Amino acid sequence: MSEPNTLQEAIIYYSDADNCLRKMVSKRWPNGVACPTCGSAKVSFNAQRRTWKCGSHHPRREFSAKVGTIFEDSAIGLGKWLTAMWMIANDKNGISSYEIARGLGVTQKTAWFMMHRIRLALQDEQGGGKLGGEVEVDETFIGGLARNMHIAKRREKIQGTGGRDKVPVLGILKRHGQVRTSVVPDVTRETLQGKVRDNVAPGSQVFTDAWVAYAGLNPEYVHSVIDHAKAYAVENVHTNGLENFWSLLKRGLRGTYVSVEPFHLFRYLDEQAFRYNNREGLDDHDRFEMALAQVIGKRLTWQKLTGKVPQTETSVNQ
Repeated sequence: MSEPNTLQEAIIYYSDADNCLRKMVSKRWPNGVACPTCGSAKVSFNAQRRTWKCGSHHPRREFSAKVGTIFEDSAIGLGKWLTAMWMIANDKNGISSYEIARGLGVTQKTAWFMMHRIRLALQDEQGGGKLGGEVEVDETFIGGLARNMHIAKRREKIQGTGGRDKVPVLGILKRHGQVRTSVVPDVTRETLQGKVRDNVAPGSQVFTDAWVAYAGLNPEYVHSVIDHAKAYAVENVHTNGLENFWSLLKRGLRGTYVSVEPFHLFRYLDEQAFRYNNREGLDDHDRFEMALAQVIGKRLTWQKLTGKVPQTETSVNQ
């Protein structure tokens, strides 16, 4: 069977353990299997265990295709991992851990852990440098009460004692290009303009709304402002691209995930940004291949995922 192009084909294809192993080997070791500990190519393959043993003498001589990836130390087979990755990389509105659990025959807790490890692989390393050209900048608020407030009130409360039930998120979008998102502590001038300078090349044309925190981006940038109290767009001055992204994000948070811990929110942003940035010119197989290429050299343990959440932190209800 040839490489899959649809979810149905992927489920069938990756139900074969040999197909899974060949896929992982092609991604990890395109020039031949090498020991992940010492780099030696003198390895022997155990077909029964589907593992290799390094010919050099050192600890952890035996290794599998999972070692050194987000799949390391997981008892879940690669078939289920790769199917879950296909689903997450391609489902426009996201997919819940309950759906993954039912589809793969694992517990909801296991599915939730798997999904966060996959989100780590989807994380944008931002290796492409700063964005340039026409760039939109906008912030939004993730939280139950904030969506019922006027935007000016939301901005006031996020900096005061009323900000406990919402989280500010900044988006930076290169028109006809990629989006970058980040959870920010506040929406002050220092925070927002610092993020702009970290991500946008000087001299770029920057479009924002009329929030006072953006005042002062000139002369470093060509700063154009759209006052949403008067209009949503005046010729090419608008933030409609980011508004579209926020709509997709919140549709997933409200309709699919329902409740997201603030501590984990950045992972859901990474997931949505991956799909958004790879939405044009790519099919489901292409997005899966891109996601799989990013699993190497990353690891997320259960302790790291859950151990640092403050006991007082509450979920962000959409």
